[in-house]
Amino acid sequence: MPRRIFIAAPSSGSGKTTISLGIMAALRKRGLAVQPFKVGPDFIDPGHHTAVCGRVSRNLDGWMLSNDYVVSSFGRTCNGADIAVIEGVMGLFDGVNGKSEDGSSAQIAKWTGSPVILVVDARSMARSAAALISGFEKFDKDITVAGVIFNRVGSERHKNMLRDAVESKCNTKVLGFIPRDEALSMPERHLGLVTAEDGFSPAFVDNLADVVEQNVDMDGLLTLGLPYPCGRGLRGGGTVESSPSPRPSTHPGINPVKGEGAVRIAIACDNAFSFYYEDNFDILKDLGAELVFFSPLAEKALPEGIAGLYIGGGYPELHAERLAANRSMMDSIKNFAESGGKIYAECGGFMYLTEGIVDFDGQFHRMAGILPTKAKMLKRRKTLGYVEVEAIEDNPLAAKGSRIRGHEFHYSEIGEMPESVGRAYKVKKANGGETWAEGYRYKNTVASYVHLHFGSNKEWAERFLR
Repeated sequence: MPRRIFIAAPSSGSGKTTISLGIMAALRKRGLAVQPFKVGPDFIDPGHHTAVCGRVSRNLDGWMLSNDYVVSSFGRTCNGADIAVIEGVMGLFDGVNGKSEDGSSAQIAKWTGSPVILVVDARSMARSAAALISGFEKFDKDITVAGVIFNRVGSERHKNMLRDAVESKCNTKVLGFIPRDEALSMPERHLGLVTAEDGFSPAFVDNLADVVEQNVDMDGLLTLGLPYPCGRGLRGGGTVESSPSPRPSTHPGINPVKGEGAVRIAIACDNAFSFYYEDNFDILKDLGAELVFFSPLAEKALPEGIAGLYIGGGYPELHAERLAANRSMMDSIKNFAESGGKIYAECGGFMYLTEGIVDFDGQFHRMAGILPTKAKMLKRRKTLGYVEVEAIEDNPLAAKGSRIRGHEFHYSEIGEMPESVGRAYKVKKANGGETWAEGYRYKNTVASYVHLHFGSNKEWAERFLR
């Protein structure tokens, strides 16, 4: 039965992604099969998890998804692994609001019954670290704060002060001290870290694993990972299901459906378009889809014999010149839309379907031209947050009144969209209040800034395939 550990932090910016990757890499160096997970809606961190672990990382989200769905997905995906490593989001108790744990790392730690290891940035503290950790121990008695790793530690004296403080005041086990070292910093861009496709070098990951192995009590960490109770409900309810571990395929973690009767769906997947929930692929396959991956950057036309097209998010603005130069592909996509082919596009994929993208330097790059507006990149973030979507008309994705959950995160905005372009759904922020019409519809094309998770309502995926 695989063990599991949960890597969390008091706040964002503590270094939990760096240390999570280091722990994953160090465990793999020990010969263990590591199944990674990421809490929340993030796409970039799971890509790095997958590259390091050789197993596809999954998102576990307590706001978009139900308890039963998360527990079932967790148990199914853990099959065949020696240990599951879950990376949290933001601070341990941070979620969609200040009153509940919805959408927080703490919620997922409870649902999966995972012991928490805190990553604490120690740059500007010493004995106060004990007060911080003591507070986390007491804040929620249903959470087990089992260990702490101090990050950005300045000296041997600093390390000793931190250890003495915690050991004299807290129950949490001190697992290690990562030294302050700029060489461990991970490169970022406007949506966060660089993607796995643009990647870190093997040498960087190898060094990260060595730093963790040398400075963290990995044997002690492994003893904290409780055996996973396969086939039984976890803390918080739900039933664990079992299925085979991921199999090799043309895309990491993807096992396209073969055989008669499968609905062929083309998936845009390259350096420009890589933001997808793996569960969305699984749901489509379970419903009878054969997923055919292609590159809008490199290929000249859509795959043959497809019934639908799914273009996810990513960084089209960084590859706008190459995308614009590939007129053959964009003509193929536009002809597919004009002929009534079903297209679903979100965020970066939505931008790709407009008349063009104005990049950060003000340069205009012509795109597919299916939707009569332009996307303009902004110097500051436009939107970040969870949303609930309700269909306001019958459309290629949903029946009127049907609801699904997702999130938005983008640094661009579109110009005015003509009223002649339909709006398929209404979007509402997670905490209530603001609503707006989106899901721009042209024939059987539906496009939006919202990243939908089909696990919150599989009927949307079913209707897309129908």
